[in-house]
Amino acid sequence: MFRQAVRQELRCLSFSGRRHTWRLKSTSARERALQYQPGQKIHGFTVKEVAAVPDLFLTAVKLAHDKTGAQYLHAARDDSNNLFSVQFRTTPMDSTGVPHILEHTVLCGSEKYPCRDPFFKMLNRSLSTFMNAFTASDYTMYPFSTQNSKDFQNLLSVYLDAVFFPCLREQDFWQEGWRLENEIPTDPSTPLVFKGVVFNEMKGAFSDNERLYAQHLQNKLYPDHTYSVVSGGEPLAIPDLTWEQLRQFHATHYHPSNARFFTYGDLPLEQHLKQIEEEALSKFERINPNTEVPPQPHWTSPREDHVSCSPDALAPDPARQNTLCMSYLLGDITDTFEGFTLSLLSSLMISGPNSPFYKALIEPKIGTDFSSVVGYDGSTKEASFSVGLQGIAEHDTERVKQLISQTINDIIENGFEEERVEALLHKIEIQMKHQSTNFGLSLASYIASSWNHDGDPVELLQISDSVAKFRQALSENPRFLQDKVKHYFKENTHRLTLTMSPDQAYLEKQAKAEEEKLQRKIHGLSDGDRKEIYENGLELLAAQSKTQDASCLPALKVSDIEPTIPFTPVQIGTAGGVPVQYCEQPTNGLVYFRAMCSLNTLPEDLKLYVPLFCTVITKMGGGALDYRQQAQLMELRTGGMSVSPQVIPDSTQLDVYEQGVLLLSSCLERNLPHMFQLWRDIFNSPHFDNEERLRVLVMMSAQELANGISYSGHLYAMTRAGRHLSPAGDLQETFGGMEQVKFMKRITEMSDLSQVVRTLPRIKKHILNPDSMRCAINATPQKLTDTAAQLESFFKEVAENRKERKPVSPNIIERPLDPLDESGPSRKLVSELNFQPCQMKTFFQMPFPVNFVCKTIRTVPFTHEDYARDPNSVQTLSAFYRGIDWAKSGQFTQQDIDEAKLAVFSAVDSPVAPADKGMSRFLSGVTDEMKQSHRERLFAVSHKNLVDVAERYLSAGRRTHGVTILGPENETIRKDPSWIVK
Repeated sequence: MFRQAVRQELRCLSFSGRRHTWRLKSTSARERALQYQPGQKIHGFTVKEVAAVPDLFLTAVKLAHDKTGAQYLHAARDDSNNLFSVQFRTTPMDSTGVPHILEHTVLCGSEKYPCRDPFFKMLNRSLSTFMNAFTASDYTMYPFSTQNSKDFQNLLSVYLDAVFFPCLREQDFWQEGWRLENEIPTDPSTPLVFKGVVFNEMKGAFSDNERLYAQHLQNKLYPDHTYSVVSGGEPLAIPDLTWEQLRQFHATHYHPSNARFFTYGDLPLEQHLKQIEEEALSKFERINPNTEVPPQPHWTSPREDHVSCSPDALAPDPARQNTLCMSYLLGDITDTFEGFTLSLLSSLMISGPNSPFYKALIEPKIGTDFSSVVGYDGSTKEASFSVGLQGIAEHDTERVKQLISQTINDIIENGFEEERVEALLHKIEIQMKHQSTNFGLSLASYIASSWNHDGDPVELLQISDSVAKFRQALSENPRFLQDKVKHYFKENTHRLTLTMSPDQAYLEKQAKAEEEKLQRKIHGLSDGDRKEIYENGLELLAAQSKTQDASCLPALKVSDIEPTIPFTPVQIGTAGGVPVQYCEQPTNGLVYFRAMCSLNTLPEDLKLYVPLFCTVITKMGGGALDYRQQAQLMELRTGGMSVSPQVIPDSTQLDVYEQGVLLLSSCLERNLPHMFQLWRDIFNSPHFDNEERLRVLVMMSAQELANGISYSGHLYAMTRAGRHLSPAGDLQETFGGMEQVKFMKRITEMSDLSQVVRTLPRIKKHILNPDSMRCAINATPQKLTDTAAQLESFFKEVAENRKERKPVSPNIIERPLDPLDESGPSRKLVSELNFQPCQMKTFFQMPFPVNFVCKTIRTVPFTHEDYARDPNSVQTLSAFYRGIDWAKSGQFTQQDIDEAKLAVFSAVDSPVAPADKGMSRFLSGVTDEMKQSHRERLFAVSHKNLVDVAERYLSAGRRTHGVTILGPENETIRKDPSWIVK
C-alpha cells in the first residue's frame, strides 16, 4: 500500500503577497507536461504515455530511449524540490555483496570527475536536499534532490558519470569492499586482518538480530534464484569477491538497457532528457541485459527451518528470546490491483488492536511483539506475507503455529467489519492529501520494485482507480477478502515457518568462523605476497590521507544562496484562555493540531515515567470508548494521534530549557469535531486501570527499545555523551537514552504493574492541564475560524482539568510567544544557571561486534554569535583530536569555508511542509527574524572566526566534554579508572 506522505498541488495564492505567483501557476509544471503527445520525439526519447494523476497533483510522462531502450518516467508537479534517480536491476547469484560493493565503488571517482570521492565532496558543493544510494535485493538506486536548477544540472552530471563511467580502481575496491591488511597498516609485524567499508558495515548489519532474521527469511522463502543470496554481502562470503568480478558485474548490469530513470518536480523535462542523452546514453548501443528474475517455483508442501542469533542482554525477559514466523509466497507484484488488495488485506489482518492477529497473538502476551518481519512485503518480484511473534518461550512455538492457523480459519469464516475497511480507505485518503517535503523520493521508492520487474509505474500512481476497483469487488462479492485469505493462506503450500533462538556461543562461533576464513586466505601466502599486502596498505593509507583535488567537480557559489528567507506569517490568539498560534497554509483540506503541555509542575520522581505515559495515553481508551473502539475511531476520523516527550534547549542560554509533552494530530476538515472529541475523552477520562492492556503496551515498547540499540547505537551514544554537559542533555538521557531503555526493562520484569497503574493518573493531572498549555493550528484560511471555535469548545469541556499547580523548580523564566508583545502569552522555561557541567566517560558493554563512539562538547546556544562558526564533528576519538588540531591550525582555504557554508545552508534551507510551517517558532521560540540573523552570521563567517572558535570550544583540556562508547567487551576500558562501565 502507498504508505508515504503525499504533498499537494501548490495553491495559486501566495502568502508572501507576491502577486506574480498567480500568473506563473496558469502554466504549471503539470499543465505543461499534459501538452506532450504519445509518439513525440524528444532528445533521443519517444513519449509512450501521458497521464494526469489528479490524486497526487501530477502529470506522468512515460518515455523510452530509442537507441538503448532505457525506460524513463517523469512526474511533473508544482514542487520546487526536484528529484532525479536512476536504478538498475541488479541480480547477484552469490552472497559476495557485489551490488552493494559496486554501489560504493562507483561513487569513488569517474572519467569526468576522477577525484577520489566526488560523491562526498558534492555534499559540500551543492544545496542538495538529499543525496544517497541504495542497494535492495534486486535493484540499486541512485537518487538526489535539490531546489536549485543549476545544482540539479551539476548533480545530474556527477551522478551520470559515476554510474555509467566509473573509474572502478582496484584501490577503491580494497577500500570499499574488502582487503587483507596489517592490523596496524604502518607495522608489518602486526597480524593480517580483514578490512573494508562494506565488510565492516555488513558485520554490523548481521549483529542486529532483526535484520539477521529478515535476511534468512527471504533467503529461505525464495531459495531458487537471486533472493536466496545476500545482495548486501554476507561477511564471510565478501572476501570471495574479486576486483575483476566487480568490473564484470558493472559492465553487464550498469547499462542503459538495464536502467530506469525517474525525474520529479517543476523543472522542464526537455532539459533533463537533453543532458542525459548528451552526457551518457548517446555513448551506448542496446544490449540484452538478461537480468530478469524468474518466478520462484512453488512448493508442494510447507517447509520449516531454524536459525541462531546472539542473546540480547536488554531483552525484556532473558528466558523468552525465541522468534517464530510463518511466511507465505503470494503473487507477482506487477499485478497492481492484486498487490493493492493484498496490502490492504495485510493491514486488516495485523494492524492495530482490532486486527485478528493482534487479538490472537499479542494480547495473550505469549510474546513481546510481532516478529521483526510482519505483514505484506512487495519488495521482491513475488510478494510475501509474514506473521509471527518475537520474545516467546521455546515451549510456546507449537502454540503460536496453531494460533496462526486458527486465526486464518476464523478470518475465512467471519471476514472483517465494514467499519475497519472504511477506516483503512480513509487512511489512504489522508496519505494522498498529506504533504511531505520529500515527496519525490517517496514516489521513487514506491514505484521502484514493481517497475524494476516491468510493472506499469503510471498504473501504480493512479491509486483512486485501485480504490474504486476494490470497492466494486467488495460490492459484487461480500466474501471477496475472505476468498483471498482462503486462496493465499489456507490453501497455499508455499509456506515457510522459520524459528530463531539465541545461542550463548553465537558471537564466539562467528569470530571463529571469521578467523578460519582469514587463515584460509593467509595460508600459502609467500613473503613476497605479505610484502605486497603491506605496501598496498601503505599506498591506500597515503591515498586516504592525501588532500583531494576536487577542482574538476562542478560547484555552486555562496552567491547562489538566497540572502533572505521567506517569512511565515502567524497570528497569536487565545481559545478558552489558552494561547494559540494560527498559521494559514495550503494544507489541501487537512487540519494539523499541536499542543505543548508543560512538565514544570511534575515531581522529579515521575520524570522517568513520562515516555511510558506518552506511549500509552492514546492507546488505553477514554470516555465511553474502550481501547479497541478508540483505535477504530482514530483510524476512521484522524490521520493519527500521538503524544511525545519534548526537551527544548533555549535559543539564548545553554542552561535554560523547556520541558513538556507534545500532543499531535491531524484530520480532514470534515472530521474536526470528531478529532477534538477523541482528545476530550483522553483529557477528561482516560482509562488507566486495564493492567492487562498496559502490560501488552509495556512489553511492546520495551522490545522496540531493545531492538533499536544496535540500529541506532550512535544516537544512544550521543544522548549519553551529552548528559552531563547541560540540564537539557540530562533530561534527554532520562527520556530517550540508555537510562530509559534500562528503566523499561525493569518495568517488564515487574510481576505486578499496579504501582505503574497508580502512577499514570498522577502524571496526567500535571500534564493535561489547560493552564500549562499552548496550541498551534495549521489549516487553510477558510477553516481557521471554524477550528478556533472548535478549540474554544474543547477547552470549555476539559475545564475540570484546570488546577493551579506550582512549578517544582522555582527558577522559571517566562519568554513571550510573540517577541514584539512582551505583555502577551509566554513560554515557561526552566532555568538551572547553577548547573555544573562535568566530564564523563561511559562504556556500555553490548552484545554486538561493532563500537558506537561519540564525543560531545559543550558549546553555545543558537543566538550566540559563535553558533554559526562551530566546526564540531563526531568521529572516533583519536580522529576527533586530530580534527581539533587541524581546525586550530587554520589549515583550510576559503574554498573549504565556502563549501562548508553550502553544506550548512543545504540543511538550513531544507523544504518545510505546510503542516510544519511556523513550528520552530511554536516549539523553540525561534522566529523568522532570529533565523535571518543567524543566516547573516553564517554568510559572515571568516577564516579567523573558525580558528578562534576551534581554540575556544574544541581545544582539548579546555572544554567540558562527554564520551560514550557502546560496544563489545573492552579490557583496556575496564582497566582504566577514568571510565564508568555499565
